[in-house]
Amino acid sequence: MLHTLDDPQLDEQLLLDQPWSTVVWNDPVNLMSYVAFVFRSYFGFDAPEAEKLMLQVHNEGRATVATGPREAMEVHVQAMHGYGLWATVEKVPQ
Repeated sequence: MLHTLDDPQLDEQLLLDQPWSTVVWNDPVNLMSYVAFVFRSYFGFDAPEAEKLMLQVHNEGRATVATGPREAMEVHVQAMHGYGLWATVEKVPQ
């Protein structure tokens, strides 16, 4: 089947192929040590990288912790919610 530039299926495929990110947001509930623990446990970051990202969340209010296909980023966000962290999926600017 030939897809034209105004084909909604093509638009959807292009949207799915764009990189997305998982963003973890600062919150008033979780301890910084817990956030670093989650980053080490779930994402497998070593202690210095987990600490760096945790401090970014704390000081800047957010940190991008993963980038990839939208579906994978949605899985990460759900996992972060399971740990009690605030997280969202964002499209990476092109």
